[in-house]
Amino acid sequence: MAETQQVDPSDQSDESGEDGRAEDGRAGGKRAPDRRAARAERRAARLARSIASFARRHGGAEGRLSYLGQAGTRIVLVGEDGGWGDLVAPTYDVARVAAEKAGLTLHESFDGDFAAKVRTGPYEWKRMAGIQLGG
Repeated sequence: MAETQQVDPSDQSDESGEDGRAEDGRAGGKRAPDRRAARAERRAARLARSIASFARRHGGAEGRLSYLGQAGTRIVLVGEDGGWGDLVAPTYDVARVAAEKAGLTLHESFDGDFAAKVRTGPYEWKRMAGIQLGG
């Protein structure tokens, strides 16, 4: 969950006025970080609902977070029935919070017993063979 901080309304910084505008008139002031935090919290909640839905359909789920660079963080999901999927979060922190909210067990790497749970179908085998054959 995102960390919150108590703010004393009487302790206004010199840069921001009472209406939340900076002294130079530009909007934002202290409210911009609050908006970003609120947006991140909403995104994490949406992702958590998707993770929970996947887990219900597949008899439970486990996952791994993979950093994608500027694109964000991939949440790889593997169901107890071998089904798999992924979601992309805008940041690693949002992905981690979403996984925690959904109660997802996270793995540090994608190997061993965790990788063995993945069941691939004909599409994946055909796709992998096409890559090997240059197609």
